Amino acid sequence: MSFIATDPKPAAESVITNDGFWPDVSPTDARAAMRLDTGTVTPGRLRHALVTAMIEVGADVADWVDAQRAKGYTTHALVPSRTAIDGKPMVLHSYLQAVYSYAKASIIERMRDYDVTAAGQRKPEQLEEAPADLRRDALWAISRIKGRSRATVELI
Repeated sequence: MSFIATDPKPAAESVITNDGFWPDVSPTDARAAMRLDTGTVTPGRLRHALVTAMIEVGADVADWVDAQRAKGYTTHALVPSRTAIDGKPMVLHSYLQAVYSYAKASIIERMRDYDVTAAGQRKPEQLEEAPADLRRDALWAISRIKGRSRATVELI
């Protein structure tokens, strides 16, 4: 008899269809990038977080996408890019970074104990900072897409 906490062979998760400009999002790829197992984050919970993140990022870059469509670029892949990494345009990498960051921030906020180790080594303050850090990463990725510089300003 064996006890397995997580399913070693997760069922295939269907791709989330996007708006046509941005590519469809694979929950399997997202799960790997965000280091989420199916035992902790169910397929339904991950799908919900990714769809919500895709909507959020889509709203954040809507003006930029409209401007690209006005220039005749019907998909992200047709937009000229100065940088191509791993054979893919920078805007694609930045889009996925933003979506994954928003999704993981949402998952952590809803599952406060998700990032706590069995020994409880992480302090509550660290857990509260993690979603904020992920949202910052998402906003920086969105700034890269829009071609804006990023700046962090604090009042003293």
